[in-house]
Amino acid sequence: MYLFPLALRSLLNRRFSALLTVLAIALSVTLLLGVEKIRNEARASFAGTISGTDLIVGPRTGSVQLLLYSVFRIGNATSNMRWDSYQRVAQHPRVDWAVPISLGDSHRGFKVMGTTGDYFKHFRHGRDRALLFTEGRAFDDLYDTVIGADIARELNYQLGSELVLAHGTGAVSFVEHADKPFRVSGILGKTGTPVDRTIHISLEGMEALHVDWQQGMPARGAASVDAEQARSLDLTPTTITAMLLGLDSRVATFAVQRDINRFPDEPLMAVLPGVALQELWSLLGVAEQALFIVSVFVVLTGLVGMLTAILASLNERRREMAILRSVGARPRHVFGLLLLEAAGLALAGILLGLGLMYLAMWLAQPVILSHYGLFIPITAPGLWDWSLLGAILLAAIIMGCVPAWRAYRQSLIDGLSIRT
Repeated sequence: MYLFPLALRSLLNRRFSALLTVLAIALSVTLLLGVEKIRNEARASFAGTISGTDLIVGPRTGSVQLLLYSVFRIGNATSNMRWDSYQRVAQHPRVDWAVPISLGDSHRGFKVMGTTGDYFKHFRHGRDRALLFTEGRAFDDLYDTVIGADIARELNYQLGSELVLAHGTGAVSFVEHADKPFRVSGILGKTGTPVDRTIHISLEGMEALHVDWQQGMPARGAASVDAEQARSLDLTPTTITAMLLGLDSRVATFAVQRDINRFPDEPLMAVLPGVALQELWSLLGVAEQALFIVSVFVVLTGLVGMLTAILASLNERRREMAILRSVGARPRHVFGLLLLEAAGLALAGILLGLGLMYLAMWLAQPVILSHYGLFIPITAPGLWDWSLLGAILLAAIIMGCVPAWRAYRQSLIDGLSIRT
């Protein structure tokens, strides 16, 4: 047991180099645990981009493609589904609620989505969190719009701000609906989902924009319909892009999915959001794994720095080891002393790194939540975290065997020299 205070005194005697080694290990452990925490929460946030929705229904295409354009607003639908098909699906006896989605326009690079007021009641994200308004309310007027938090921040829009929508989904459009401007009636809170970068209008508003259009272009030779004239027209849509479904029971999910996939009037498909999200995450998970591997190498770099510091000090400590041998210490005691020093440095670095990680989380949590909508809960380390820390300590002990073995061999040589 006397080796423990002896190892502590030895480290205190070399406190500057020991402190630098501990700090290097602590920073690498902080990075590893922080990346792992963010990685897990990012995966959970990605999986929670849409929650509470049992099925996404759209024209027959790939499940990932349907998810991308209906939820993430990435890409374009190859075709639309008819409005009467939407009504029939919505009237299915197991459907509790249905929300239509219509895409195709944009504003300064931000996607415009036509929907109904039920969207703000039933759409859920994260751990079953509803959409909240930081200002204003849902659209009441034909030309009202509800914008996401990112749009309000980047474009400095406020309640009552006027915006002109453009045809098409590109960042630059040469055809604008300047004759029918919209007014911001509500601003949504930060969600960390594509909702933050979406402009929401009513389905009737979407139809009003294109009431005097034909085949995706302004009708040539026909009189244009201004904003006030459009109010008196029948603005019931003929087609929509997709729809979100909530069922009265999760048990009925596969039965309803089968009925929609066999829909007789037009080719439709229904996908489970969770399954499609997992399929998409499997394509994006390479970057996540690469980030974790980089963090592991950073930890290994810190441990190699510890090994280098101990090895570099061996020549300077030959006198110390000779004195220990002269007072009766055996080579195995010298071996244990060096091994304890390596384990002590690693353990101190791990504990300091754990503390720094929680301090960083406490400081960064409100910033990450406000800017990215990602809530990182401050919880005790889980089994996987303790496994990582245990692996780091074990690796430090294994690396510590290298200088300990060299000191052991040197003490044997010094012991022979003393006896002769």
